[in-house]
Amino acid sequence: MCGTCGCGEHHHSHEHEHEHTHPHEHEHHHHDGSTVIDVEQDILQRNNLLAERNRGYFDAKNLFVLNLMSSPGSGKTTLLEETIRRLKGKQAVYVIEGDQQTSNDANRIAALGVPVFQVNTGTGCHLEASMVNHAVKHLAPENDSILFIENVGNLVCPAMFDLGEAKKVVIVSTTEGDDKPLKYPHIFYGADICIINKIDLTPYLNTDVGVLKENALKVNHHLQVFEVSATQGEGMDKWCEWLLSECAKCK
Repeated sequence: MCGTCGCGEHHHSHEHEHEHTHPHEHEHHHHDGSTVIDVEQDILQRNNLLAERNRGYFDAKNLFVLNLMSSPGSGKTTLLEETIRRLKGKQAVYVIEGDQQTSNDANRIAALGVPVFQVNTGTGCHLEASMVNHAVKHLAPENDSILFIENVGNLVCPAMFDLGEAKKVVIVSTTEGDDKPLKYPHIFYGADICIINKIDLTPYLNTDVGVLKENALKVNHHLQVFEVSATQGEGMDKWCEWLLSECAKCK
C-alpha cells in the first residue's frame, strides 16, 4: 500500500490531485512502524468513505459496476473489447480506464463507440475512490448501465482500495502460470469473480488450467470462475450472459 509499495507520490493529470497528498515524508517513523500504519489506515479510511459515496450514486442510478484487476499483460483490455462487442445493442456500457501513462487502452475502447474516461495515475499503481468519483462525473452514465473500471495492471495494491464497485473481478492468464493465486492471495481473496484468460494457449504452456482454478478456489472458495479465450471467443458467451443477468438484477 502507499508508503510500502512505492506509490505514495501520485501525479495525476486531472484537477483532483490535491485529494491524494500522502503525508509520509512529514512523519517521524517509529521503529515499530506505528506511524506508517496510522497514515496507511487514514488513507484507506478516507478512501472507503468516498467509496461508500460512489456506491450510493451507483445504486441510485442502478449501475452495475465491476472493478477489473490483474497483472499487466493478462488481456484485460482485449477481454473488455470482446465483452463490449457482445453487449452492444443489448446493454449500455461505460468504461473508466486506469493506467500510469498513455491513453492507448482508452483509445481502443473509444474505437468501439463506448464512452470512456482515462485516468492516468503517474507513479501510482492503483485507482482510488476519488479518481473514480471524478471520472464518473465526467462520464455521467445513464441509469441501468454497466460501468467497467479497468484498474492499473498490478496484483497487489488495487486489492486494497474499494472503489464502490458491485463486483471485484480478478483476471489471470494462463501465460502467468498456475501458482499466481498462491503468490498473490490477497487480490484473489478479495475478488468475487476470477476470469482465467488465454485458455487457447494452454497446449503451448506448462500451465494446468485445472490447477490454476483449484489454487484460486483454495484461496477463496466463494469465487465464481470463468474460463475464457478473449481472442478466440471460447467461454465469452457464458461470461456475457452472466453480466446481463446480473445487470438485470440491478433494475
